Amino acid sequence: MKWNKYRLKTTTQATDFVCGLLIELGINGMEVEDNVQLSEEEKKVQFIDYLADLPEDDGTAYINFYTEENDDAEALLEQLREKLKEANSFLDVGEGSIEKSITEDVDWVNNWKQYFKSFTVDNFFIKPTWEEPDEAHKDMQMIEIDPGTAFGTGKHDTTQLCIKQLIRYLKAGDTVLDLGCGSGILSIVAKKLGAGAVSMTDIDEAAIVASKENFEVNHIATDDVEMFDGNVLEDEAMQQHFEEKQFDVVVANILADVIIPIAGIVDRFLKPGGIFISSGIIYMKEDDVVKAIEENDALILEAIEKQGDWRAIMAIKK
Repeated sequence: MKWNKYRLKTTTQATDFVCGLLIELGINGMEVEDNVQLSEEEKKVQFIDYLADLPEDDGTAYINFYTEENDDAEALLEQLREKLKEANSFLDVGEGSIEKSITEDVDWVNNWKQYFKSFTVDNFFIKPTWEEPDEAHKDMQMIEIDPGTAFGTGKHDTTQLCIKQLIRYLKAGDTVLDLGCGSGILSIVAKKLGAGAVSMTDIDEAAIVASKENFEVNHIATDDVEMFDGNVLEDEAMQQHFEEKQFDVVVANILADVIIPIAGIVDRFLKPGGIFISSGIIYMKEDDVVKAIEENDALILEAIEKQGDWRAIMAIKK
C-alpha cells in the first residue's frame, strides 16, 4: 500500500504544539526530526551509549506525517496552514513549508528476516528459529535466538566479546550471575558450557519474558535458574541476595555508564578468585571503566579484549 508522506518544517520549540495540531486534525502517526541534544540523565535512563553528540541544534525541526494515497488531503493541509498562521502570532512555528512525497508500505513482519542470518562465535553456531541448520555446522554448539524485541541476538561485538570470555574463563559447574541479561543469550551460552546454577536480572520485565522463551526454545531446563526483574544498583534486597549466594562468574553486557557503578559493588557478588566479565564498553569509555575497577580494592584488573570499537574488561576478586 502506498502513502502520502508530508514533511513539515518548523522549530524545535514548536514541535509539541504542531504535533498537537496534527492530532486535532486526525493525524495520529508522526516522526520528529531535530538535533536537540539528550541530557546525560536522559542517556542513562534510556540505557543507550553514544559515539558522538548530534550536530549542533540550530532550532530547526521537521515533522513527518502520513495519509493514505487516495485521500484528498488538501483540505487537511489548508486547515493546518491556517492554524500555523494563527499560532505564529504567539509562537515561532518557523517556515511552515510542507513537502510531499510517496512512500510504500512493506511487509516488515517478514521482510526483515532476510537481514538476520546465522553466524558463529568460536564453536557456537547462532541462528534464528526459522533457518534450518546446515551440514557445515552440525557439530557445533547450536543456539537459536530470534531478534524479537531487540534484547540481543549475539551478533553485536559486545555480546560476542562476552561469549568469547565465557568460553575462556567459565569452568564446568561454575555459578553465574548475568546482570542485564537481555535475551538471555549469555546465560544460555554459560549453560551450554556446563555452568551450574545461574541467576539473571534485567531492568526490563519484557527481557525476563524473552529470556524464559529463549531457554525453552533451546531446550534448557531452568530448575537451577532464577530470573529477577529489577535494577541491581537500586534494589538492596537483590544485592543482599546475590551477596549471600556469591558466584564464580559475574557477566555484565550493558553500558559503560552502568558498568562503572556496578564495578564498585560487584566484588560483593563474587567468590574469592571469581571473574567479573564486563562489556558494552565503547572505546572512549575504556579508561573510565578501568579506573572504576582499579578504585575497588577488592578487584584486580585481569584483561582487556577488543573487537571493533568495543571493549570487554575482566577483573578478578582477590
